[in-house]
Amino acid sequence: MQKENIMDYDTVALDEEKNELVIIDQTKLPGKIEIIRLKEAKEIWDAIYLLKVRGAPAIGVAAAYGIYILAAESSADTYEAFYEEFKKKKEYLNSSRPTAVNLSWALNRMEQVVLDEKELPVAEILACLKEEAKEIQAEDIRVCKAIGEYGLSLVKPGNGILTHCNAGQLATSKYGTATAPIYLGEERGYHFRVFADETRPLLQGARLTAFELQSSGVDVTLICDNMSSSVMQKGWVNAVFVGCDRVAANGDTANKIGTSVVAAVADHYKVPVYICAPTSTIDMDTKTGADIKIEERPAEEVTEMWYKERMAPEGVKVYNPAFDVTDHELIAGIVTEYGVARAPYETSLKEIFKKKEEDIRRKKNGRQ
Repeated sequence: MQKENIMDYDTVALDEEKNELVIIDQTKLPGKIEIIRLKEAKEIWDAIYLLKVRGAPAIGVAAAYGIYILAAESSADTYEAFYEEFKKKKEYLNSSRPTAVNLSWALNRMEQVVLDEKELPVAEILACLKEEAKEIQAEDIRVCKAIGEYGLSLVKPGNGILTHCNAGQLATSKYGTATAPIYLGEERGYHFRVFADETRPLLQGARLTAFELQSSGVDVTLICDNMSSSVMQKGWVNAVFVGCDRVAANGDTANKIGTSVVAAVADHYKVPVYICAPTSTIDMDTKTGADIKIEERPAEEVTEMWYKERMAPEGVKVYNPAFDVTDHELIAGIVTEYGVARAPYETSLKEIFKKKEEDIRRKKNGRQ
């Protein structure tokens, strides 16, 4: 039976009976809600690369379920053969999108299960992998809600909020990251006024953010990317909330192309910019934004995608980076599930991870 609202669908799910990865094909939104089922390595790789599933947390969940599904198809009867196959499949999936750290984070976490449980029969290792993938998704939901609570403390009822790209429920398992304060605020009667950048060239803001916010009853206004200065100049924006694909140890943040422009404009108008970042997206091994590899995508996304006919001259050179890096000096705070980190980020992010380690240790002791 067709569901009424995009918010009623799971962004990513595991069909345990059929051993398939089930996702919303986000390239078809908002015109059509199409659910696709994936089982083969190439199908899963393509879904991540072609943005059928996108958003750092959702990519991580999809990768975790994906590597479990591929591992479950193994015919290996020894640990050594099984692990060799697992590594190859993991490396293959990890090559799909280099900038989003959640992809490698989830795959490394799944690999650690294989390493930790090497004394078990392969069938039992598979059971452990499935449980770990489920826990990665459950964590994503808990993390997004916590980010929403901390983010909500930074704004007031009736405020205007601008967001760029899609860091909403369609980018996660629930709530989103940058949209989590918006959804929680809507539940509590805050009635924010939200401005969603269209986010060229793939229009994630127009196709996805505006779609899901409107479907949820949020007061959302769609604007072109080059209109952010206009709405800030008029005093309509009190805060900027965006997601991220990787945060460096110094606070530099890689997010969808155009984010750094929004941050520079916001800095001019004294509007605070908040990065909503699960700790899984913070890479303390990457010192600065200069060390983040930026994915470059096909020229056709700029010259002809979404148009009835090509809108740029044949042969023109195109530069199409998927992400840019926002300098830490333009960021008012990094909102995590363990609190809001403030400058200097080298210090505050370490404190955030100390809280995370203490939380893990406390939960572990509670299970013993």
